[in-house]
Amino acid sequence: MGTEPRPPVLRGQGRTVAAVSAGGVLGAGARYAAGLLWPTPADAFPWTTLLVNTVGCALIGVVLVAITEGRWQPHPLLRPFLATGVLGGFTTFSTYAVDTRQLFDHGRPGTGLLYLGGTLLAAMAAVWAAAGATRAVLPPRAGRGAGA
Repeated sequence: MGTEPRPPVLRGQGRTVAAVSAGGVLGAGARYAAGLLWPTPADAFPWTTLLVNTVGCALIGVVLVAITEGRWQPHPLLRPFLATGVLGGFTTFSTYAVDTRQLFDHGRPGTGLLYLGGTLLAAMAAVWAAAGATRAVLPPRAGRGAGA
């Protein structure tokens, strides 16, 4: 009881971890570049982070529907690379949390609450709308469609 060695967690997962890591470098780099191009003062509404998270969620909706419901069989590393790596690195909960905290710290709790809730609503609406639009234009996979 409890004396058997556990198998290594990453056994056989090296390629997937590498794909997620490589994608994460690209996504996080793009997010950082957006912050440099459109910096937000600590007491201002964080439009850049809101836009990054909303666009990133829309792209997640497109990518996941295209990969999981598309007619083609994607490479098994495409989803971890794009969805988890690139888009997971591009969207940013940590900056969202810091931006919210800064608004509160600078005496703007109303704006902080608006940003807190607005980001969640915008992100959810973006992924929902983009997934729906992708489904509308995506040719049906065999076995998918009306009645399937």
